[in-house]
Amino acid sequence: MDHATTPGPAALRVRRLDPDLPLPERAHPDDAGIDLRAAADVTLAPGRRALVGTGIAIALPAGTVGLVHPRSGLAAKHGLSIVNAPGTVDAGYRGEIKVCLVNLDPAEPIRIRRGDRIAQLVVQRVELCPVVEVDALEDTARGAGGHGSTGVG
Repeated sequence: MDHATTPGPAALRVRRLDPDLPLPERAHPDDAGIDLRAAADVTLAPGRRALVGTGIAIALPAGTVGLVHPRSGLAAKHGLSIVNAPGTVDAGYRGEIKVCLVNLDPAEPIRIRRGDRIAQLVVQRVELCPVVEVDALEDTARGAGGHGSTGVG
């Protein structure tokens, strides 16, 4: 296959709302996640949450969704996560990307400094299927089993 003529993925267009923060980037070329940074200093007490701006607005390519995930190192080392993980950014949204962070550590506050990497944005294709009401659903082997119905462990 001739890669020179194969179209690449559509660009993620980024508008910096805070020109002093760097553009979001991947830590490594093959990483799925694009690092998002805090636009302000925040201290999260144990068990507390805060909506933290990233200083950017984006235009996602048509037919995609942006999923905002926690950074694994911050979660493992400090108990920092995202309340609604993954956060959903719809392709038509043009406001500032904000991340609802939560400190899950039972004892230690977490200090986030302006410019710290706080989350990752993963852009994925999405199927925009129509919603159709039906009177019944076809049976499956699983049926309505969920929430631990297949056992523990």
